[in-house]
Amino acid sequence: MDERYLYLALNVGSISFPFLFSFYPKANFSKEWRYLFPALLITAFVFIVWDELFTQLGVWGFNPRYLTGIYLGSLPLEEVMFFIFIPYACLFIYFSAAYLSKRDYLASIHQYITVFLIVLLISTGALYFTHWYTSVTFFSLALFLSLHRWYWKSTYMGRFYFSYLFVLIPFFIVNGILTGSFIDQEVVWYNNQENLGIRVGTIPLDDFFYNMLMLLMVTSLYEGFKNRKKKSMN
Repeated sequence: MDERYLYLALNVGSISFPFLFSFYPKANFSKEWRYLFPALLITAFVFIVWDELFTQLGVWGFNPRYLTGIYLGSLPLEEVMFFIFIPYACLFIYFSAAYLSKRDYLASIHQYITVFLIVLLISTGALYFTHWYTSVTFFSLALFLSLHRWYWKSTYMGRFYFSYLFVLIPFFIVNGILTGSFIDQEVVWYNNQENLGIRVGTIPLDDFFYNMLMLLMVTSLYEGFKNRKKKSMN
């Protein structure tokens, strides 16, 4: 394969399995599309605007060696696709985990997990306040989690955390390659002056929380649209 198509191939590979199995009769994810697609588009818009801003600020950037050369603003087409394909794949995991396991294993402790994360995120965000990637990501996720804990009082957070554990498997593969694992150079480079400067393999630690924020946003919107439809039918 021509290395210029590497990022594109990662995107297509990430969504191929979830898309093909979206039509499985016993757990037909395609029937959820009416709730999923609005959630995807809203989330993608937020993160693409954020991505464009941080790219212009030099918080991160892209290696043309692994890109097709098509850009939308400062962002390669593959990066824009990332914010559609990856949330779709991860929400498919969330949906599948709920289907395969009717039990919510973290139901009794999800509130404690949320509070722990909020404290950790706010503390770390304050300590690294001048680092754009860390502070914006950590404070945003802390705010979102606070809304779930004390305002929305969401009952599905246990399932969200549980499915996130499975999301980490493809996350390590895709983000690992994007940040330089198994290839000569990075597809996406990071300015370490704007993040924690800690890597798990080749992946910046901040990415784990950035990914959680993106998935929490799309899951929240998906669940919100779904619940609103149920209420309108009662």
